[in-house]
Amino acid sequence: MLDLASIQESLREFGFEGWLLYDFRGVNVPARRLLGLEGVPAGSRRFFYMIPARGEPRKLVHAIETKALDHLPGEKTIYRSWPGLEEGLSHLIDGARRIAMEYAPNLSNPYISRVDGGTIEYVRKLGVEVTSSGDLIQLYEAAWDEDQWGMHLEAEKVTTSAYDVAWGFIADRTRDGGSVRETEVQAAILDHFAKHNLTTYSPPNVSVGPHSGDPHYEPTAGGDAAIHAGDFVLIDLWGKLKRPRSVYSDLTRVGYVGDATPDKYEKIFQIVAASRDAAIALVREAYAAGRPLRGFEVDDAAREVIRRAGYESSFIHRTGHNIGQEVHGNGANMDNLETHDERLVLPRTCFSIEPGIYFEDFGIRSEINVFIDAARTVHVTGGLQKAVVPILA
Repeated sequence: MLDLASIQESLREFGFEGWLLYDFRGVNVPARRLLGLEGVPAGSRRFFYMIPARGEPRKLVHAIETKALDHLPGEKTIYRSWPGLEEGLSHLIDGARRIAMEYAPNLSNPYISRVDGGTIEYVRKLGVEVTSSGDLIQLYEAAWDEDQWGMHLEAEKVTTSAYDVAWGFIADRTRDGGSVRETEVQAAILDHFAKHNLTTYSPPNVSVGPHSGDPHYEPTAGGDAAIHAGDFVLIDLWGKLKRPRSVYSDLTRVGYVGDATPDKYEKIFQIVAASRDAAIALVREAYAAGRPLRGFEVDDAAREVIRRAGYESSFIHRTGHNIGQEVHGNGANMDNLETHDERLVLPRTCFSIEPGIYFEDFGIRSEINVFIDAARTVHVTGGLQKAVVPILA
């Protein structure tokens, strides 16, 4: 159910005079969720829903889909022709000078850009400043309640213990000159998930040697590799409880099959870990000081450590992503590489911090999750790996 009072309070807090929600054939998924239309078949005509910072909302729907927004409060205007659409839209935003829409300037944020350029142009033609609704969307798409925070902690116990299962499985199979395939380790992790009521949208990444140098490598039967003593292994896994509204835990750790990790791996790991810890420190410092923090700043903090170490060109992805009911959620990403994410890092949101350095023969990433609770306390989940794990065969 639409919480109109809460939305209007947020609009005033962010300095908007209104929020113009628009959809055409289901393209604006965040707007549809907010308006209670998730799972409802999308119509074939455009609709608009204007929530002012104060006062009653207003609707604009087509003549052959007049009931599209009947479950929502507010005055309804019906249009039939394109001149009627223009006139109706002008009436909808009459009096507003600065409104939010699912839009992002330039190439800054494809995750929030759901409204087509022509619609944005026409709204601006009416003398209205259009600003991104990115931070507003976070409040309703990315913020967790206490139940979700509890489910994340339950999931984290399983994802964390999955590493003990994986390392032990590799050790057993590689003993006395044996080997184990990446997909076999993958299957062992999935069995562990199933035994503990965890689900995942895709299997974990188990990457040996050169495969670990590809951040999005996915082992497949017939295309995977064998793991032997003396090999470096990266495991990236994610899972959530098999419950409604559950949220993910998403972690990455690395190990070496042997009792003494070669220096070339440990040296790079320590740089990556320092990068991870610098990002966490920035989040803690910003919240302790009570200052606003934006996603790109967290990326900058992590990336600077790797840049100073001389490996900037080998850190080829953003520092982190929002985490929610989808492993890649709709809140702020920790990113100033792939995009310049200016969204605020808000209370009650969770995100990964996962810097990495990648070469042709191996790659190292260390991933943990950060949740900021309603009291603005910063929690780190998943455990801080301190060194490459020796997988004792």
